[in-house]
Amino acid sequence: MTPLTPRTPNPDSRSPVPERLQKFLASAGIGSRRYCEELIREGRVQVNGKIAQIGQSVVPGQDKVTYRGKTVEAGTERVVIALNKPTGYLSACHRGREEGWLVTELVDTTQRLFPVGRLDRDSEGLLLLTNDGDLALRLSHPRYETKKEYEVELDRVVSPELPARLLAGVTLEDGRARPVRVERVSSLTLRLVLTEGRKREVRRMLAALGYTVTRLVRVRIGRLSLKGLPSGKWRRLTAEEIALLLPE
Repeated sequence: MTPLTPRTPNPDSRSPVPERLQKFLASAGIGSRRYCEELIREGRVQVNGKIAQIGQSVVPGQDKVTYRGKTVEAGTERVVIALNKPTGYLSACHRGREEGWLVTELVDTTQRLFPVGRLDRDSEGLLLLTNDGDLALRLSHPRYETKKEYEVELDRVVSPELPARLLAGVTLEDGRARPVRVERVSSLTLRLVLTEGRKREVRRMLAALGYTVTRLVRVRIGRLSLKGLPSGKWRRLTAEEIALLLPE
């Protein structure tokens, strides 16, 4: 009898390996693992039509995972880039009526990214670009209260009462604006923390109080700082840095 030749296992025939649901969601670009755990706890994730539980595992390609009514695909790459925006650049993907370069022209990547929020053409500092719409919403919508910190230079000496006047709120044409923290850094410089991102909000608040902003730099978003990133340069954020952008 002719002996049988042993069959070589086909690596493609191996069963998919189960993985923790929060890891699956994070690898699909939903958010950090910690954030994904919160989504599961809140009952906002379903597996095969049932509300998911903490500690649950899924098999990619077999189990159907849904979030916000949409199927989560395994391995979707999320990209988040931090850019130190110089003046003269528009926080947009396409030119409208404004003149200037686009921030996307500073970033060398094949990914299609869009800016999170705005920094007007004359402002500079930390700007994020991503392909993750959910993350962009969490960082830019006022209801999530993501803190953004700005250093602002003014055209004249900061009066002793200016910080208190800002904290009391300033009436603008689109409603009342109020920073959550104001600090006098020097005779001509303030540091402000805001949780909204209305168009030219910092400049308009100070103009309403008789000041002109001569320089505006965003130095922090969430717990992520601009420190160490030169003007006009960018870098891709790690998962740990992305987690710094989200509430603790």
